[in-house]
Formats: sequence, C-alpha cells, structure tokens
Amino acid sequence: MERWATFDCYGTLVDWNAGLAAALGGEEALARYHHVEPVVQEENPSLSYRQVLREGARRIGVEADPAETLPGWPVFGDVRPELETARARGWRLAILSNSDRDLIEASIQAIGVPFDLAIVASEIGSYKPAHGHWQAFADTTGRLPDVHVAQSHFHDVVPAVALGIPSIWINRLGESAEPPPSRELPGLAGLTDVLDELVP
Repeated sequence: MERWATFDCYGTLVDWNAGLAAALGGEEALARYHHVEPVVQEENPSLSYRQVLREGARRIGVEADPAETLPGWPVFGDVRPELETARARGWRLAILSNSDRDLIEASIQAIGVPFDLAIVASEIGSYKPAHGHWQAFADTTGRLPDVHVAQSHFHDVVPAVALGIPSIWINRLGESAEPPPSRELPGLAGLTDVLDELVP
C-alpha cells in the first residue's frame, strides 16, 4: 500500500522567517507581519499568496513585494537528505502550501527532491488552518494522507489533529502548544524513522 506524507513548505522545509525578515527589512517587521498574515488570509481566501504577502507588508507599513525574493529563500540543511531517505524507503511526498503554483515550484526546485503532488492555496481558494488542502488531497488521491509534517502548530498541527491525521511537529522554534501532535522533532533529522514508526 502506498504511504503518503504531506508537508508544509515554508517554515518546515524552507526558512520562511529568514527569507521574509530579509524581504521586510528586519526581525521587528517580521514579528508584526506574523500577526497580520492570518488575518489577511481569513478575510479573503481567494487572494493569491503573492497578494497576501504584498497586503501584509502594506498593513505593517513596509513598501515591499516579498514574493519577488521568495524563490531565493534558503532551504534548511536537514531537508534534502531526509526527504531523499523517505523517498528511498517508499514514501510518497506531497506539499500542502499556503502559496502559489509558481512560488512552490521554485521552492521545490531549490529543495532538489521531487514531490509527487503539490496543492497550493491560490488554486483551491482556501488557506490553512482551514481544511481545504486536505480535502483537495483526498479528492486527488482518494484518501487523507498517512502523516502530515509541519512546523506551524496553528496552520497545520491543529487541523491535522482535528481531521484525525497523525502529525509530526517540526518544532524548529522550541514552542509549546496544544493539542499535542503525534510526534515532535526539533528538525527534519530522523524524520523517516518516525514516519516508519507511525506507519510501518
């Protein structure tokens, strides 16, 4: 039987904080942006992520188009070797991202490991933590994923738990939050062993 692992991209595989802080002009602007982006997405889920980034920057008083720099945002060093290991052990990989097709394709190219499927917000008119990405995945594959892997507790772990999907929280920021995921790791190192443990 096929085993599917779905991933968030930005924050989990690509260093969203580093890339966006540079685009916005520093950590202080990034901290303000963190509060604004979910509001923009909830207000108008039909916006492309490029528009969300631009509107979020505008609301914090920054004249910038962060999407212009997004294809160059850095990939975490633990990502490629672990994803290659997962593929070698037979896992099928998918990305569920609050972004646009051209942006996610650029990031997949930077990651350097192929994905079997990528579902993006701008094509389904839904932003996580709403359940649209998982519904679109189920519509495409015939079922929900076996495991969801993500850094954002709010956007990813909470809905995965609500949908009954085993989740692995890549807690790169050392946060604490409820509800608990199925497993928790500080980075992607060792991920495949945990995937195999959850779904032998």
